[in-house]
Amino acid sequence: MPPSGGYHASCLFGNDLVEGLLCRADEKRTIAGLTTKRKLLLICESRQEIEPWLGAMADSHEVVVLQNPFRALARLAREAFDGVYVSAAFLQDALTLGRLLQNEQILEGLPNGAALLDADGVILWSNRRLNEWLERGSVAGENFYSVLGNPEILGPDFCPFHTALATGQGTCTTLQCGTNRYYQVHAAPLGQPGAPPRHLIVTVRNVTHEVQQQQKLAAIHQAGMELADLKPEELLQLTVPQRIELLKANILHYTRDLLNFDVVEIRLVDPRTNRLEPLLAEGIEPEAADRVLCALPQDNGVTGFVAATGKSYLCEDTTEDPLYLEGIRNAKSSLTVPLMLHENVIGTFNVESPKPRAFTESDLQFLEIFSREVARALNTLELLRTEHYGAAAESVETIHRAVALPVDEILSDAVHVMARYIDHDPELVDRLQRILRNARDIKQVIQAVGQQMTPAPAYPQEVEIEERAILRGKRILVVDPDETVRTSAHHMLEPYGCAVETARDGAQALCMVRMMFDGEYDAILAGINLPDMDGYEFLLKLKEILDPAPLALMTGFDYDAKHTLVKARQAGLKAIVYNEPFHLDQLLGTLETLVHSHPVREICEG
Repeated sequence: MPPSGGYHASCLFGNDLVEGLLCRADEKRTIAGLTTKRKLLLICESRQEIEPWLGAMADSHEVVVLQNPFRALARLAREAFDGVYVSAAFLQDALTLGRLLQNEQILEGLPNGAALLDADGVILWSNRRLNEWLERGSVAGENFYSVLGNPEILGPDFCPFHTALATGQGTCTTLQCGTNRYYQVHAAPLGQPGAPPRHLIVTVRNVTHEVQQQQKLAAIHQAGMELADLKPEELLQLTVPQRIELLKANILHYTRDLLNFDVVEIRLVDPRTNRLEPLLAEGIEPEAADRVLCALPQDNGVTGFVAATGKSYLCEDTTEDPLYLEGIRNAKSSLTVPLMLHENVIGTFNVESPKPRAFTESDLQFLEIFSREVARALNTLELLRTEHYGAAAESVETIHRAVALPVDEILSDAVHVMARYIDHDPELVDRLQRILRNARDIKQVIQAVGQQMTPAPAYPQEVEIEERAILRGKRILVVDPDETVRTSAHHMLEPYGCAVETARDGAQALCMVRMMFDGEYDAILAGINLPDMDGYEFLLKLKEILDPAPLALMTGFDYDAKHTLVKARQAGLKAIVYNEPFHLDQLLGTLETLVHSHPVREICEG
């Protein structure tokens, strides 16, 4: 019913109005002692149609004449009438109008807004919900877009009313009113069969919350892309620690401004120890930030439980939650989600509040999404760090390979010259010793620079290097005429911390052993057939300098016609290694045998 009470007389159609209204023309209404006229609404094609009766009703009735039954609906919504007349030409429209009036209570109870519009977008009728949203008692007679404040049409249909009237099909679009209200509008044409529609039934749904949720999700996704998005010039200018600090600052920025969380703690799982190492703690008490936690479901608080199970945890009231460990003083609620990367938990993201039940399921969803972005950003940063270390390691290794043999040549030549003048020119010998020291230091300096550039050892880590503490710092001399063998020795042994030097023949190697004035070689690898002597002869000459001699002979699988290996074993040979090609584990085992002076053993590939 209209706010003013509506009409309260039966609708009369056609010429029945003559008898139905004129016979009561002398009737008056008395209100508070005053005589008033009855109010009638006449809907017809032209005033001429009812002109004969207007004069007769002038004294007893107030008559409103309209030529559009749907505009009459707008008047009925605003005013009370004692009777309604509809001409036969508008009979079908009147039936439609009657159905709308009969269903008015249903339309008034809808959770969404509803309105009847004409072809010009003027509101002929609106339900209570739409009026409430617009904070108006009634908007009948006003333009639909105007009462909404001329909103921005976001689409997908940018002319929904025109489309519905032109096609005869319903259409849908979204409107933005002001800065923080969004409505989804569905327009359906209303008209007679076979005739173009002249009116629209429009339903309006408030989608502000949904749109804001979508906008927040999009903002989180964008924030995730920007967390570790560094330009090429920034990559060159920032060190790895600086990039980590930048990432932490970005995480804090988006957590505060986008998610509206002020207390933040992020921990990362150390896969070696299973401990949760702090990465970021903002607003967390120092003793809580320093607390030792592990990725275990018991006795490690909510954070340990989340890291161990990979399940998010919403603590609505800390006073009633047995898992909770205090992060901020007087905390009443917390929210903790796992940092997930490729289905693996790499850490935890925790936020806390001094208010009970401060976090909702929506907060949980948003933090889970943001945490996935954080995990990807951390992974990107780790990949950049690994790429940086890998590039540095490869550069260092390239330098090692380039200088290894030339430095060995310097050592060999310096030793040769020093051997000739050792008894004749002490000053020259002293100078040569400095050359030897400096030459040996070159490779150590390269290694030191490489370790500064990379926390890991300075070599490409296609496979993880096994720690061989026994070999670290040991001096190894490799004697072989084949440059490939000498180069391989550098490449294979230096990653384990060995100081490798090489010689081309036996005489050169013996001279280097003899002139090792600041210590001895811990192990010597020599080919079975050197240019100037065989392995057995080299062993005998070496024992004149070092006894026992830490020597292993290198040989292929060729037939040993001179029985060199048999004679060498009888003379005290420590080990044999087969080098076509070197097998790394066997080579390392051989060197460890020499260092420990184990009994002779033969190490064979396979």
